[in-house]
Amino acid sequence: MSKTNGSSPVTRADHGVHTDPAALLELTEVASHERTEVGPDGAVAGYRADRTLRLGVELKRQLKRRRTQLMLGFVALLPFILVIAFEIGQANPNRRSGGFVDLATASAPNFVVLALFVSGTFLLPMIVALFYGDTIASEASWSSLKYLLAMPVPRHRVLRQKAIVSGILSAVALILLPLVSLVVGVIWYGAGDAISPTGDAVSFSDSLVAMGLATIYIILQLAWVAGLAMLLSVATDAPLGAVGGAVIVAIVSQILDQITALEGLRDYLPTHFAFSWMDLISTDIDWTNMANGMLSAALYGTVFFLLAGRRFATKDITS
Repeated sequence: MSKTNGSSPVTRADHGVHTDPAALLELTEVASHERTEVGPDGAVAGYRADRTLRLGVELKRQLKRRRTQLMLGFVALLPFILVIAFEIGQANPNRRSGGFVDLATASAPNFVVLALFVSGTFLLPMIVALFYGDTIASEASWSSLKYLLAMPVPRHRVLRQKAIVSGILSAVALILLPLVSLVVGVIWYGAGDAISPTGDAVSFSDSLVAMGLATIYIILQLAWVAGLAMLLSVATDAPLGAVGGAVIVAIVSQILDQITALEGLRDYLPTHFAFSWMDLISTDIDWTNMANGMLSAALYGTVFFLLAGRRFATKDITS
């Protein structure tokens, strides 16, 4: 119905909602130009899944998050904390015998070995668990996951892109630790030979290669933590639960690995070969343990990632 208020007509629908005829005409004109063709795969013509959630966009988004900045900052700060600890403890820089802690101040390579050794039990697994366990669960906790899928971004692409970005951030953090440790070690303790607890001396140039291989091994060996954290991340809406669950499993595995009564069963623990990279600090390197560690990590990581993909593909996204 319509009524006249002075000389200005006001049009109203029967349910009392004001309708602007000019706006209706404009919306109708825009709608007439909408593409409604459907492609062979059922998607709207022109839609390409590979244009959604690009790696660069997701990477920039994750780098802006406070937890990423704090984690990278702490990793870069850790070598300085170790130096201060040794300075307070009055470590002897000329020490040439003892364990990895005793040899830490003998040279820069030894300082790198110490940094990787002391952080390998808890910090390094936590870094990987944080980036992988928080990635999907945080989207669900923010209630933004369902909107991300409605853009639309295919589920397998969401999981893949976030896994790749998490892998990049994890690798950056794991590379940053020995890199900063090397620079700090050269400044404080000099570029000397790497001394192993067995008394072997490895030249500085060879020790750099060894440290590079050790870092690569650590990154690949922690693939099982990445897979487990990703599985927990798609299974829960609580980021802390996903991250904490992966870290707890790593700690329990390390505890069980110390029980010698388990004998050969310890070889099947995912953390049993976590420190096999220390064999690289030797003049005669035994690659057996490192090969076993790589195989173990690959098997566990593959199983966990496949389970994560299957769980996410069938999950009812309600948040």
